[in-house]
Amino acid sequence: MSSEKPNASGLKAELSRSLPTRSPTEDEKPVLQALRDLYSCDPRSSSYAQYSESATFHDPVSIASGLPKIRAQFNALVALFPRSSIDKFNVLDTSAASITVKRGLLLVDQDVTYYRSKEHGAEPFKTMNSLLTIERDAQGRITRHTEEWNHNAVTDSDNSGFGGVLNEARKKAFAAISMPFVDQTPPAERK
Repeated sequence: MSSEKPNASGLKAELSRSLPTRSPTEDEKPVLQALRDLYSCDPRSSSYAQYSESATFHDPVSIASGLPKIRAQFNALVALFPRSSIDKFNVLDTSAASITVKRGLLLVDQDVTYYRSKEHGAEPFKTMNSLLTIERDAQGRITRHTEEWNHNAVTDSDNSGFGGVLNEARKKAFAAISMPFVDQTPPAERK
């Protein structure tokens, strides 16, 4: 079932899912590589360098405000899923949308399969489709990274009333509670 509320791109899920793809621009390529690293369960310092210090990551599970909390989210993902494969990673062409999309948004439609084992040949745990909506500052660094499963809007205080306020508080608490227990150094760079 799809959401009637617009997702972070400002589009309804059906419309964002139907957008054609396009080639990335040169200035988008480092950001896209960082996203591939993060969702491949292979975060690197260079991946996090694409974020501003005050960036926000929002998905259906958490809201992480500030680069240390974003690092904690993606470094912890590796502990849950030591391996993943990106099966689809398409930059979407917002110029084809029937309504105006906020200027400068980078939209990526991706399918990621997560595994509970590093062993090749292991059974996949789950394949997730999601829309990544990326906002960047004048230097090209990510200021807001929203992941919406199946392109459906994440719930928060802006779009879901009191229930959204409660859900937003839960997500922020989850990110805050998990952060102190996660090493800020990307797993591949630990000695």
